[in-house]
Amino acid sequence: MSLTVSPETERPPARAAATTASLAELARADEVRFILATFTTLNGKPCSKLVPVEEADALEQDGVGFAGYAAGSMGQLPRDPDVIAVPDIASYTPLPFVRPGLALVHCDPYVEGRPFAFAPRVILRSLIARAAERNLTLMAGAEVEYFLVHRRPDGTLVPADSRDDAAQPCYDARGLTRMYDHLTAVSDAMVALGWGPYASDHEDGNGQFEQNFRYADALTTADRVVTLRYIIQVLAEQRGMTATFMPKPWTDRTGNGLHLHLSLWQDGDSRFPRPADAEDPYGLGLSGLAYSFVGGLLDHAAGLHALIAPTVNSYKRTGARTTASGATWAPTQASYGGNDRTHMVRVPDAQRVELRAGDGSANSYLAIAAALAAGLDGVVRNADPGPPGVARTTTMPRTLLDAVHALDIDPVIQAVLDSVDPACGVSDYYAALKREEFYSWHNTVSDWEVDRYLTAI
Repeated sequence: MSLTVSPETERPPARAAATTASLAELARADEVRFILATFTTLNGKPCSKLVPVEEADALEQDGVGFAGYAAGSMGQLPRDPDVIAVPDIASYTPLPFVRPGLALVHCDPYVEGRPFAFAPRVILRSLIARAAERNLTLMAGAEVEYFLVHRRPDGTLVPADSRDDAAQPCYDARGLTRMYDHLTAVSDAMVALGWGPYASDHEDGNGQFEQNFRYADALTTADRVVTLRYIIQVLAEQRGMTATFMPKPWTDRTGNGLHLHLSLWQDGDSRFPRPADAEDPYGLGLSGLAYSFVGGLLDHAAGLHALIAPTVNSYKRTGARTTASGATWAPTQASYGGNDRTHMVRVPDAQRVELRAGDGSANSYLAIAAALAAGLDGVVRNADPGPPGVARTTTMPRTLLDAVHALDIDPVIQAVLDSVDPACGVSDYYAALKREEFYSWHNTVSDWEVDRYLTAI
């Protein structure tokens, strides 16, 4: 829920420049003993192998192999050849605060020498390249929300802090103080990594927190979301808690969002603020390019949900009528406006827009790639978002199945998934994966059904 620091106050650091140091040299300089070579599946699961520093040169040169089918949603069968994870040295991240001597490097998966079409990081790279063809760079910030919980023997969840039971706990100083050790450990980690964390806060749900870092280029931010989730979960486990990014752990409480702050840059400057000599038809201080970008997000709102709200549970968040605090903070219609958190696209200032529809289950690579594709489509078509505050007639998905239907008829969002190699059919595979997820849930008898139907007839 926090505001991301405005680009007016400080320009983001550029993505780490190519270094002459090898992965082994970087690791040894940090006294690293083991490196987590990491990639994510389409469902966002982080997959790693723990590589000793003595094998860092081989890791850098040859990558490390995985059985893609065993990893999960990677478009493979048991008979298929290995997925080879090739490290991106620019993403090297020492993690001594997790375990002494540990580091992580994000990898681009390859199969038989070619970038793997089912790999989310490779997909985002392809969309970044598409923007670069227009001399545009997407800068992104992310708000990472999560709950700290305990799971009772009967399976029910309770906040890890038993005293966190206020009807409106947002920003509560006492709740922050009780979780001080965890929150400061996470913040100290981000400081050590140079991410520029600027705030940790208690969010609107009991046991819910948000920790923010400064924005950067799209790939760096997507990597950092994956790394931060890992750090948060491991540090929580060390204190006997479970950190969950599940969109809606409780029916009556606010859910977890993954809000994305987005802007397009060109030649080192943001192209979103309105030039001094340009008209501003809607009074929000945005350039024509920025309004068109917003128009693209709104035009593709329904199909976009399949990638930014990709689970059955996501639609318990967006479909919530109310919560204990009185607000859901989840947009229900395709609209945009100024500094107003009820819209799908919020414009807090002229430097950026905030896409508020994504949730904690989103794969950061796919979510950012889909947002970039939708926005670029708006730029290409010179899309008009219309007046602020006016909802589109777009029917927003009420379930994951609705979102998959919307994906099926949105060629722009389908093309995100198919961007690396259309012949591989990643979009069709992803849609089938999500349909099966929906039907698997639908085929499970719930307490709600027993309560409603047991003696109804």
